[in-house]
Amino acid sequence: MKRNESCAGELLNELKDGVSSVLLAQALMLPEEEFLAFYAAANETCLREKGKYVHLRAIIEFSNCCRRQCRYCGLRSENRRIERYRMRESEIAETAAEAAEAGYKTIILQSAEDPWYTADKLAEIVEAVTSLGTIVTLSVGERSPEEYRVWKEAGATRYLLKHETADPGLYRTLHPCGTLEERLDCLRELRGLGYEVGSGFMVGLPGQTPETIANDILLLGDLGCEMAGIGPFVPSPDTPLKDAAGGSAELTKRALALTRILYPGMALPATTALSVIAPEIRDTAFGAGADVVMKTVTPNRYRKLYTIYPAPGVGTTNIADDRRKVEEKIRSLDRIPL
Repeated sequence: MKRNESCAGELLNELKDGVSSVLLAQALMLPEEEFLAFYAAANETCLREKGKYVHLRAIIEFSNCCRRQCRYCGLRSENRRIERYRMRESEIAETAAEAAEAGYKTIILQSAEDPWYTADKLAEIVEAVTSLGTIVTLSVGERSPEEYRVWKEAGATRYLLKHETADPGLYRTLHPCGTLEERLDCLRELRGLGYEVGSGFMVGLPGQTPETIANDILLLGDLGCEMAGIGPFVPSPDTPLKDAAGGSAELTKRALALTRILYPGMALPATTALSVIAPEIRDTAFGAGADVVMKTVTPNRYRKLYTIYPAPGVGTTNIADDRRKVEEKIRSLDRIPL
């Protein structure tokens, strides 16, 4: 066995025996040829636990109005250059019905942090979407325990709330409107209410280190997450971090692979942010542990305005056509779309 294969193999065995942030950070920074053993292990783990199936989930981004000032996000409240929108309840229901007709079994209702959608108003939307026979995932940010309870009773079963970074100091720098502990309190509250919880983080944030990423991965396990979105940092115009360097697609894929190895049953998307900066690497994410695609079905007139970060132009194809194209792509990668 070659020396580099031996080193990688020893490190991989150490991680399986007892994970630590030190070992994870070392693995993240291995030379490219040495990390191949981890990709192989992640793929083997995914195929063993998930088979060749890739779950397709529809996202409806129903509002870009936000009360927060996150320094990396194009939807931040201080951005006066963005055109704001809110979808009507009937529009959301109609879009969800079209997505269900196209074959989506899970619909993610996502928005910026917009308190205009009260607990009762959003509960009515959840009830309308669940009546289609779909699973409803909510992703609407930090809200009160009572609001989370109302939505759970209305039929929402999953909730996505990324912790973004496990470093409290870095979190404060990026989020002048909140603390990491407040974010974690929300995630724990959701877990206590019986939601399936998803979190996640960005790779390549200014000031981030390999140790930070390692702690991000470990935090997912500490929180008992069923799903994690791991994507590269993409600088956005009209934000304080517009001139910062973007995150590495390769490092993002490595974090994904290590997460799959450590948490075999976790749902791990090939994220949209990864496809924005490196479409070719996003396709290889399915061989590194990814088993989910989250596809935007937001109506075109709104989709172009949901600009957390820059993304390719919006086409004019319909939801069913878009899904068929994604299914064809997944099959071409020797995976089975669900």
